Amino acid sequence: MTDIENILARVDANFPSSLATLFELVRIPSISTDPAYQGHCRKAAEFLAHYLAGFGFDASVRDTTGHPMVVAHHAGHSPDCPHVLFYGHYDVQPVDPLNLWSHDPFEPAIREAENGDKIITGRGTSDDKGQLLTFIEAVRALKETNGGLPVRITMLFEGEEESGSPSLRPFLEANRQELKADFAMVCDTGMWDAQTPAICASLRGLVGEEITIKAASRDLHSGGYGGVAANPLHVLSDILAGLHDETGAVTLPGFYDGVDETPTDIKAVWDALEKSQSSFLSDIGLSTPSGEKGRSILELLWARPTAEINGMSGGYTGKGFKTVIAAEAMAKVSFRLVGRQDPQKIRESFRAYVRSKLPVDCRVEFQAEGASPAIQLAYDSPLLAKAKAALSQEWPKPAIVTGGGGSIPIVGDFQTMLGMESLLVGFSLDDDCVHSPNEKYNLPSFHKGIRSWVRILAAVSDENGPGSI
Repeated sequence: MTDIENILARVDANFPSSLATLFELVRIPSISTDPAYQGHCRKAAEFLAHYLAGFGFDASVRDTTGHPMVVAHHAGHSPDCPHVLFYGHYDVQPVDPLNLWSHDPFEPAIREAENGDKIITGRGTSDDKGQLLTFIEAVRALKETNGGLPVRITMLFEGEEESGSPSLRPFLEANRQELKADFAMVCDTGMWDAQTPAICASLRGLVGEEITIKAASRDLHSGGYGGVAANPLHVLSDILAGLHDETGAVTLPGFYDGVDETPTDIKAVWDALEKSQSSFLSDIGLSTPSGEKGRSILELLWARPTAEINGMSGGYTGKGFKTVIAAEAMAKVSFRLVGRQDPQKIRESFRAYVRSKLPVDCRVEFQAEGASPAIQLAYDSPLLAKAKAALSQEWPKPAIVTGGGGSIPIVGDFQTMLGMESLLVGFSLDDDCVHSPNEKYNLPSFHKGIRSWVRILAAVSDENGPGSI
């Protein structure tokens, strides 16, 4: 393999054309949620397939019941080299409200931010067109320098990530054998700060439930029935209040089964990071963490499960006042999961708990609102160690291992459907305004992101064959 510095030099030489490619892709308004942009979504897919074919990939646009997928394959330098599946999405969020943009969202440009940073502006620059192109451009530089690739690569780009990915799971199921690889790589996360790259080693899973408590056959006059008739709002409030104890822990039986303690060395890094970000709560007008007592903010966000009430309704909520006892009350509740928590067992435990708290004359209805397990890349994974070392060579500060408080369902599908771990490395920043007006991507994030993937791919291209990483 050619010395990595030669490949990085190719990245640098290619950078003007890499920018031109990003600009061309961003100019395509591939808004997946709006049917009016259906043709633009297909145009973006065709653009990517054509571009990949231009430097040796077997690339095709695959139809689905929604927007098309892009699938591309390239052999590695040897039959037994590792096989990587890279995932990204070419669709973008709507740009409304348009009047809040300081520039045309689909006419990208390099501008100077207020702090002096060079930025690339436009919808999709950070989420996810710029991010997926960091990987593509790294592969192009490898191919142009060496004539081949150190790993076997499959790329999968979808066009519905911003609208719920309705076609993705059926597509994975139908193409399971074609898409299965040794591990997946995803570039849809971010850095800790502009100088510090990050690998997201965990994502919380999710269980959603809508519950409705019903009692009387109709709303009742509180003067005629108050103190006598069961009040669903009282019952619901009591049930929800009992989800946590005085320490902030969730009370559901078996809730913490499969939840491991975070390694001490990882917690020490997180504690140091937290001290450098002391404004996390004050920025939103708060001061004290409300979760489990004795846990740091980052540990609560990245490594602990939650039970949250997302909405409640019942009775009269309009203007003025109405003395009524509601016939029913509803709440939406979500659980963020970590480690090996079983989504189905959490759902069953919650429903059993609710039923155990129902008084006479009350009944309950449940509606499931999705479920996905947590994702955890082992902290001692060789893959994680190699990627961390590679990133640390490229950026001013050493790479850190973080967690994700949210969920990325595709990563769970890679694990459950294809049996693959995922390496989540991204180069976006908190101020990139993804999903908001004036989305941007820092110019160094794009450039050094490409260089970073070159280093990572070189690091994982062991001579010991698939699975050795």
